[in-house]
Amino acid sequence: MHNSGYTKETGKKVAVSLVGMGGIVKAIKTADPPADVIMLPFELMSTLSLDGGVVPGSFMPLGRSEMGLAVRAGAPHPDISTVEKLANVLRGAKAVMRSNPAGGSMVARVIEDKVIKRPEFAGVISPVSTQGEGGQALARGEGDMAIQAICEIFPYKQIELVAPLPRELAAWIDMSTAVSARAMHRSDALAFIKYLLRPEATVWKTKGLERFN
Repeated sequence: MHNSGYTKETGKKVAVSLVGMGGIVKAIKTADPPADVIMLPFELMSTLSLDGGVVPGSFMPLGRSEMGLAVRAGAPHPDISTVEKLANVLRGAKAVMRSNPAGGSMVARVIEDKVIKRPEFAGVISPVSTQGEGGQALARGEGDMAIQAICEIFPYKQIELVAPLPRELAAWIDMSTAVSARAMHRSDALAFIKYLLRPEATVWKTKGLERFN
């Protein structure tokens, strides 16, 4: 996440730590030094909040992270505007790469439950990546397509986003943010969240997150 604008305006630096979804709640509860600001899917944040893990009143909606279809850079972008069209496109692929749900990835679980396991997608060849995300596997030359969170497609120049998956699939993760109950800089953390949620903030769109209105 880009935070140079915040640093220029306030003079305060922000360190960003990325933790895999499978172990993020444990990291929030045990990391030393503790995080001040937390960003989590709603269901994980709700559980953490009920456990007293966030500052009361700081739990705020952030945005929606949608899953999308990626192809190799320069490859044709097929029409996937309906579930039927998407299914036909996926069945025509040699291999549709995806992340491994066994590792605790919520993205992988959404892809498996909302797409791969649905009867409409019977016959789709969709191996899990043995190293990293599905988009990373495609970027390495594995398969010819990938289903991945859009925010995890954008960083790789070797692949391109075709489009978000059809909305009927509800293949997305709704994200939230809050101040950690373990935060050592609570007022600064809340100020940073308010800065991120300004109506004029555009960084989220470029990162593949659709802000809630």
